[in-house]
Amino acid sequence: MNFEPARHALVEQPLPAWRRAVLKVGSNLLAADGGGLTPRYAEALAAFIDVSRDEGREVILVSSGAVAAGRALLRQHVPPGSDLAARQALAALGQAPMIALWQSLSTRPVAQVLLTHDDLRNRRRYLNARVTLRELLTLDVLAVVNENDTVAVDELKLGDNDNLAAIVAALVDADLLLIASDIDALYSADPRLDPTARPMAHVDAVTPEILAMAGGTGSSVGTGGMRTKLEAAAKAAAAGIPTALFSGRDDVAVGALGRGYLRGTLFAAGGTRMQARKYWLRHAPAAPGCIRVDAGAARALASGRASLLPGGVLEVAGEFHRGDLVEIVDAADRPVARGLCQYGAAEVRRLSGRHSRDIEHILGYSYGAEVVHRDDLATLAQAETAGERSA
Repeated sequence: MNFEPARHALVEQPLPAWRRAVLKVGSNLLAADGGGLTPRYAEALAAFIDVSRDEGREVILVSSGAVAAGRALLRQHVPPGSDLAARQALAALGQAPMIALWQSLSTRPVAQVLLTHDDLRNRRRYLNARVTLRELLTLDVLAVVNENDTVAVDELKLGDNDNLAAIVAALVDADLLLIASDIDALYSADPRLDPTARPMAHVDAVTPEILAMAGGTGSSVGTGGMRTKLEAAAKAAAAGIPTALFSGRDDVAVGALGRGYLRGTLFAAGGTRMQARKYWLRHAPAAPGCIRVDAGAARALASGRASLLPGGVLEVAGEFHRGDLVEIVDAADRPVARGLCQYGAAEVRRLSGRHSRDIEHILGYSYGAEVVHRDDLATLAQAETAGERSA
């Protein structure tokens, strides 16, 4: 990790190459001084998203601000520091103005996606969220993800949209996590209290010593702080995703992002993104049973660049559900790959040997043309390499 003297401003450093990023924006960048929401800082961030889109990149937004917006609408009825039930009601009330703010600043349609951590721990709901976000990207829609505060009791207590952003980054196979804060970098101590605090341009790993540098909540309207940002960076690093922390209040820093540079702190990834994902797919417990495939499908899957289509399926053994991790074997029961199945065992049996275009006719619905998408599949016949990544 590199330290920079406090008397020197942070210098620009190149951002890691990225095609898809998750941008987290906190309440402290959206809340107006007199209550409600303001586009003051959001405008530059929305412009960055548009510039990225014009350059062929994709950005998913994780936005806080619903509680602050709801409180402004009911200022006379809800006292500051109100209990959990009131905060949940404020979150429900504030979702509409928060989404309206981003829609007013976006040149493309905006979609709201509400998630809880439990949605992302449950494999079937995880896959549903993944498919939805992927389709929104395909449709060139700006997805604005937020925690479903209205029902997520434990998550609302934690208030960690920072951690949610890291989970979403792993969910959508992002190349980069961007965290817009009200502070320009990670410092060796709280710079508001310690004049000798030094900004850190690069952090190799989020160690206990680094976590000890975290202060408390930076704003009265937000519920996160530097610690949750460090926790998010650690989660992203474990998934092979670097994290860039910068000031969303600094137009120069936000403008630098559009040029591929960071004025802030870069947290390194722990290996490559796909190394982390493929490792999990290879070693996580699989559901009982397996999918047997023909020789052509086995060869295609072994290349690491193909999805499993219904036409290559010979038969299904055992029972599993949509979203379960399933073993794929060849006709001689030799392991070929493992992946997250987009259909349950009974559905795959009905689709066995058929063309993808027949899925909706056979089932009456479709979750996609693939039984297992290549992004959710890891081969077992070849060693994991640093160059592995999804298409």
